[in-house]
Amino acid sequence: MDARNIPTDRRILFIFNLCVRKTYQTRLPRKGENLLHFLGDKLKIAGTIFSTIRIMNYIDSAKKILVILGCLITLNIEAQEQQTTNERKLTAKIGVKGGLNFTNLYVDNVKDENMKLGGNVGLFAKIPLAKGLSFQPELLYSMKGSQLNYNNVFGSGKYRFNLDYVEIPLLAVINVATNFNIQLGGYTAFLASVKVKDVDQNGNIRGVTEFNKNDFQTFDYGLVGGLGFDVGSVTLGARYSYGLKEVGKNGTLSGNITQNSKNSAFSLFLGIGL
Repeated sequence: MDARNIPTDRRILFIFNLCVRKTYQTRLPRKGENLLHFLGDKLKIAGTIFSTIRIMNYIDSAKKILVILGCLITLNIEAQEQQTTNERKLTAKIGVKGGLNFTNLYVDNVKDENMKLGGNVGLFAKIPLAKGLSFQPELLYSMKGSQLNYNNVFGSGKYRFNLDYVEIPLLAVINVATNFNIQLGGYTAFLASVKVKDVDQNGNIRGVTEFNKNDFQTFDYGLVGGLGFDVGSVTLGARYSYGLKEVGKNGTLSGNITQNSKNSAFSLFLGIGL
């Protein structure tokens, strides 16, 4: 049948199916495998790709892009699977990571309207302990805190209460599926600075007040739980940390200001192995 007589949508599905099936046949020769048979398989794949290119000549440019993107996705999945196979050798790795914090201070209940956006950046190491289980220590600079909206005779805006920490999460990383893991553990943190920013409705900073960090608890600790998805040497993930120590000191101005609250943070992160 002439490819030009096939409806465009059916051509695209046909090409994508070929790409998916043939991508998963791409591999290196296995130990002891006949090299001529291996090369023969590769020639068949090359023929399929050549046929695919010929069919694509009858598809408009926009839909060609969709087909190419689909093939790239399947190739990327294959690369991920090969990375997972390599990681089974139980080799340690180090890397850099960073992301966003959505933080708050809580006493009994966390109120979403007081959530503040911050960041986190630092280093991590991943040390295999057994197949599917790793120990992951991290060293991060993490921006936490909360914010409070106000509207009075002097104007309207928000106070951003910024608590910056040098944080050390210690995590067990458990692989529960291909390229997917859960992370459980705890963290300790050391207070680096305390600032309050007065920000108007347009995002302009009216003023910054810096407090003496020694008036607050300079040491924090808590629990951590999260999820991670590995794409080659890159890790994408989300994490929640729940502070167990009060931010302010009892019986002091800092304790009265923070109302004996504790840290709470939801984080999105990107890690890159070196």
